[in-house]
Amino acid sequence: MKFLSIFILALSMVSFSPSTGSFSSNTSVVKMPEVLNVKSRRTMALTKNFQIMKSKVISTVMLFAGLNVFGQDLNNVQMYEVFREESRKIIHLPDIIGYKTLKCDFHMHTIFSDGAVWPTVRVDEAWQEGLDVIAITDHIENHPSKSFVGGDDNSSYDIAKPYAEKNDIILIKGAEITRDMPPGHFNALFLENSNELDTKDYMDAFVAAKKQGAFIIWNHPGWKAQQPDTCKWWDIHTELFQKGMLHAVEVFNEREFYPITLDWCNDKKIVYTAASDIHGTIASTYNLDEFNRPMTLVFAKERTEESVREALFSGRTVAWFGKYFAGSEELLAAIFKASVVADFAEETKKSKIYKVKNLSDVAFYLVSADGTQFEIPAYSETRVNIPKNHDLNFEITNLMITATKNLNIMFPATK
Repeated sequence: MKFLSIFILALSMVSFSPSTGSFSSNTSVVKMPEVLNVKSRRTMALTKNFQIMKSKVISTVMLFAGLNVFGQDLNNVQMYEVFREESRKIIHLPDIIGYKTLKCDFHMHTIFSDGAVWPTVRVDEAWQEGLDVIAITDHIENHPSKSFVGGDDNSSYDIAKPYAEKNDIILIKGAEITRDMPPGHFNALFLENSNELDTKDYMDAFVAAKKQGAFIIWNHPGWKAQQPDTCKWWDIHTELFQKGMLHAVEVFNEREFYPITLDWCNDKKIVYTAASDIHGTIASTYNLDEFNRPMTLVFAKERTEESVREALFSGRTVAWFGKYFAGSEELLAAIFKASVVADFAEETKKSKIYKVKNLSDVAFYLVSADGTQFEIPAYSETRVNIPKNHDLNFEITNLMITATKNLNIMFPATK
């Protein structure tokens, strides 16, 4: 019987596997559907046949072993194999320039506004996906479920906080100021009492957030429900910025990229962020087999809430969405240099060959002025062939500083 159990377990673990892009001229909004979870219609006949064969073998063995297996207990047989084993993904990104790289999502919703899940689910998702920091930012003005669940604007945080501490996830108290454009929607982070933002006049809500020391992010500025034909910086945004009530902007939200916002971040020195703005479940929304959810990388002194606050107000962030990073030249260069290690391997008559390791989960796409291009694959080692006397200055096309400028860097770096 022990042999049959081992055989079934081993067979059930068998699986069969048949053996740069650029944006359009639209700098307001770019849809990126590839980051979402879509059901594949492709079926590999060989894989299907293998699965059928495996199922028949298991069924046959179970038929012969059945009397003995279930004979042990006719009342209750535990079948743990049907459950998913808990595991936490490791996201490989280097610490840089003396700071810890924290993976953060500062925009999400629960059943306490217009989301579909209980607050603790957001903690579970963050833990499973390898995040360090989240903020639940339920709408101040939009509570379609309130008659069913009750509570107030602090409830989602109060419920999730003990569970986040238990799972070593830093949970920041936040809320979303939800108004028509202008000014639009804004997340206020590091709040003490979210209820104080529930005001008739939107400016009073911003003043209340500022009094609590909030870090304020302009959400989805190019969202077509509010700006159908443009992604415009309005006069009210200048006023909010000058009064210290606008610190950051989402350059990426859910699946939308707003290239023009990179220029705002670079020119006005406001903070780059990216967020999921998740309302449903992460697993049913994003293609997690190929991508992570959009997130903000925060470069903090320590893995604490206070260090996250300090880093945000100091502007030490990079927005990560799909295969793209967006941030300042200094931070993007630091990520690349900490991720990529190039060692000279050999020299031929026409070129030099380097052994290149990428220690991060992000591929880098390099192109030179003469059109020479190559990819450094994510978390792997490759060999790169560079012609002799070739200009070593490369543009990294997926590390973006502005809407029209990417990071340029010497590669391999000269010593």
